[in-house]
Amino acid sequence: MSNEGNKKQFWKRNAKVPGSIQHVYGAQHPPFDPLLHAKLPPATPGKPKKATTFQEFESITSDAWDVGDDDDELLAMAAKNLNIEVVMETANKELGRLGEGDVTSPEVSFASQSSPYADGRLVKSKSEAPIGSPKDELRKLSWSGIPRQVRPITWKLLSGYLPANAERRESVLQRKRQEYFGFIQQYYDSRNDENHQDTYRQIHIDIPRMSPDSLVLQPKVTEIFERILFIWAIRHPASGYVQGINDLVTPFFVVYVFEYIEEEVENFDVSSLQEEALRNIEADSFWCMSKLLDGIQDNYTFAQPGIQKKVKALEELVSRIDESVHRHMQQYEVEYLQFAFRWMNNLLMRELPLRCTIRLWDTYQAEPEGFSHFHLYVCAAFLVRWRKEILEEGDFQGLMILLQNLPTMHWGNEEVSVLLAEAYRLKFAFADAPNHYKR
Repeated sequence: MSNEGNKKQFWKRNAKVPGSIQHVYGAQHPPFDPLLHAKLPPATPGKPKKATTFQEFESITSDAWDVGDDDDELLAMAAKNLNIEVVMETANKELGRLGEGDVTSPEVSFASQSSPYADGRLVKSKSEAPIGSPKDELRKLSWSGIPRQVRPITWKLLSGYLPANAERRESVLQRKRQEYFGFIQQYYDSRNDENHQDTYRQIHIDIPRMSPDSLVLQPKVTEIFERILFIWAIRHPASGYVQGINDLVTPFFVVYVFEYIEEEVENFDVSSLQEEALRNIEADSFWCMSKLLDGIQDNYTFAQPGIQKKVKALEELVSRIDESVHRHMQQYEVEYLQFAFRWMNNLLMRELPLRCTIRLWDTYQAEPEGFSHFHLYVCAAFLVRWRKEILEEGDFQGLMILLQNLPTMHWGNEEVSVLLAEAYRLKFAFADAPNHYKR
């Protein structure tokens, strides 16, 4: 009994929760005003655009499509692969149609009609977008995975960073890239000031801890990540930098590197890229990460209310969909916050290989409120996926070790597709009737 008591004592709530994070505050500068710093280094060749205020930039370039929860029927969910030439032909056709405003239906999808949208019934848009609009079609095709060759531009479109109008894309990219490096010029030298040195120091410490992946450990990549995270913290004083945000840069950075290389990125020397390419990758990663965080910023404000709420919702949902798993964890006094905090804080990036995270994010960006809402159902499906292993553990310490070291190292697209299918089933059953999973 004494040994068992000692094991439990180690995990008591007054101890530091595994995966917990520390806030770093002090980023108090207002957004960058290009009018005050008109001489900016061009990010790409071309005519510099007339400087306007940041708010005007936002209103001009905001092309986010606000889409509500869908009520599509759950149909075929198993992912199937098509001939890559067919997939690429369709992908390029759809991206072209999006730019031209064509609303005709595609003949095939990126990865077959295997998404929840496979029956052709499209999501209902809060903005009353016409049924069959190119944006809806792009979401539908992306849900089941995006081909690597077109993933960079598709992510930029789905995130709202790029406008649907193809004629505006290049000018928007130039303007946003120039704006980002304006932030660098204005604020980055302040990283060692007294007000900001704690923020910068924590970022500098956290980046090498992110992943054993050699890519993140490259000095050039470390420099880029430090700039992205510091500038984001400066521009978001409500949260400042919080540990966990650093992980969210990686998928965008890796995907945008794919625009410039054909080989796998893991062993690629990023410093061998041309300076212009590196600048573009850095700016695009910053803006797309910012778009993502705009939807989940309450995860990182004081006391992290977004994460607290999501973990509670996960517990309620699991209690309904798999009572045996829920009761087993209750029996051994496992609190959901002790393992699911990291799942919400890092969007499962510490639980899955990077290749699986990128595939998961294809769907998150195609799914309405994917990062803020659909992620809950993915976490529930992920937990229940390990029910056999969970029920075999007979003490608190064994359960905690399992839940923090789940064996996903060899996962690939097939496992992620099954996980997403189950998550969609749960969303379909519970999203519009949240009281169904509350006792």
